[in-house]
Amino acid sequence: MPTLYFTVLFVIAVVAMVGTKLWLASRQIRFVAGHREQVPSQFAGTIQLSAHQRAADYTVERTRLTMIEVVVSAAVLIGLTLLGGVQALDLAISGWLGRGYLGQIALVAVVIAITSVVDLPFDYYRQFVIEQRFGFNRMSKRIFFLDRIKGTLLGAAFGLPLLFVVLWLMNQAGSLWWLWTWIVWVTFQMLVLVLYPSFIAPLFNKFEPLKDEALKNRIEALMKRCGFAAKGLFVMDGSRRSAHGNAYFTGFGAAKRIVFFDTLLARLSGSEIEAVLAHELGHFKRRHVIKRMLVTFAISLVMLALLGWLSQCVWFYEGLGVRPSLIGGNSGLALVLFFLALPVFLFFVTPLGSLSSRKHEFEADAFAATQTDAQDLVNALVKLYEDNASTLTPDPLYTAFYYSHPPASQRIDRLLRHA
Repeated sequence: MPTLYFTVLFVIAVVAMVGTKLWLASRQIRFVAGHREQVPSQFAGTIQLSAHQRAADYTVERTRLTMIEVVVSAAVLIGLTLLGGVQALDLAISGWLGRGYLGQIALVAVVIAITSVVDLPFDYYRQFVIEQRFGFNRMSKRIFFLDRIKGTLLGAAFGLPLLFVVLWLMNQAGSLWWLWTWIVWVTFQMLVLVLYPSFIAPLFNKFEPLKDEALKNRIEALMKRCGFAAKGLFVMDGSRRSAHGNAYFTGFGAAKRIVFFDTLLARLSGSEIEAVLAHELGHFKRRHVIKRMLVTFAISLVMLALLGWLSQCVWFYEGLGVRPSLIGGNSGLALVLFFLALPVFLFFVTPLGSLSSRKHEFEADAFAATQTDAQDLVNALVKLYEDNASTLTPDPLYTAFYYSHPPASQRIDRLLRHA
């Protein structure tokens, strides 16, 4: 593909992506604001107008920030690619460290650092302005920055060795390097799944065994009915960072564990907590986690094969504003450009992933209704939607494109058929 054609295709894709995101966000804002003054009839007896309006305002504020973030991120993307940012970085770093592994790793690390720094002000504003304004923030600025320092160090500890292995394979494993890289990537992902519950998550939160014996017995009985074996039941100190509540199971194989936010336990009754957990176990029983993993692994294989081809095409580099070195050492460049450009083109398949996720949520709800009282899950969902200020009136098109969970009205309608 000639360089100019690819450049034009990339520009069109960026403009289409940004335009679509801003259009969908503006639809969401108008729709939510337009339904702010009246609680949907389905929730008239359970949600107060003040809570409904708070959720609408919270949604609008977050969406407005997202719109600014979209524009800034697109500007940074164009600056790094077509305006020569990556080219300048590559020349500077290779002139200092050479085009060997050290120079290529440094290039990837610097680009990641730049994008992280760009994201930081938005994360800060979201946490200490929006979340604070609506009463959700419980995180100190010290914890905010410590989390990011820990995340950076953890990313370096895992990511730099992995990056070296990938670059080594790209240079030493022949034309099928992408296949070997995929095997390494899958192995790495499985290792993280095993290590996360016991070694990674405790770096950020405290986890204590569930002490409520009555609730513990109720949950263990549910697990036995569902055929789910876990390493333990734990309570996470989510209240140190946020007033939002949740529950989840994590880990893989023998390392699986069930985790409750302390904020969730403080808000829901025992039967409601059981219903929420039954929903999460529904994902396990319906093999949603395994299905998603297999889809992710399959997509990553295709993407790596695509990268294997593109990394040999001069027009791929030049079309994104970079002139590859004639003496080699372009593997780091290929990785950077590929992972900068890939989200632009994959954005347009977002609705497919969202649709699949919502289907899984419906299936998990249906499973929960067979193991617990469906009304308990309905009650829990209403409380969680209210406590998390989730809008009850999202724009249908915005929902179809982005929402991984069905809107409250759809979920509750289906659950009430089982009540």
